[in-house]
Amino acid sequence: MAFSRRTLIASAALVPVAALKSSGQPSEHALTPAQLRTLEAFIDRLIPRDENGPGAVDAGAQNYIDRQLAGYLSSEKDTFIAGLEAVDAYARRVHGSPLADLSADKRDEVLTAIDTNRAEGLPTGRAFFNRARRLTLEGMFGDPYYGGNKNFAGWDLIKYPGPRPATGPEHQKMSTPAAPYRRSAFGPDAGHDH
Repeated sequence: MAFSRRTLIASAALVPVAALKSSGQPSEHALTPAQLRTLEAFIDRLIPRDENGPGAVDAGAQNYIDRQLAGYLSSEKDTFIAGLEAVDAYARRVHGSPLADLSADKRDEVLTAIDTNRAEGLPTGRAFFNRARRLTLEGMFGDPYYGGNKNFAGWDLIKYPGPRPATGPEHQKMSTPAAPYRRSAFGPDAGHDH
């Protein structure tokens, strides 16, 4: 079968597109909907919504954790998912339901058992608890660019005005609270696609 020059060039132009589609581009998500639901139930008890303001779920800390496990922390993905599944299995054994279906008090019981290494089936429960707590804090109070701190909820809660590109004498007065800058260090719209 003979190929014309035109056919060869046209088919060669399609090779990069086909390569991109089959290259297995990394997903922005590491967790399944069920795993994300367990994570939300977990972090909702670490930093719950209350009279002081939004909680971790409101701030999108679960989005931060999910994105990090799909990217920078991909080496931790399998271990973290195994931890989430062990938490859910423990909740089912002890209370007959997955963590997300339990009342706040029952979820607190589960998390306390995990944090104190008393949860059967989670021999390293405290290590998982501490890692989940650390990632939740990062997602709650970190730069929105990374997927958490939605609408600057964490920064507003602790009255952090945001990164300052430059300050003048009027911003350096100790008795004057800084006005919120409400921008990511990466730009005004960075991280607000979630």
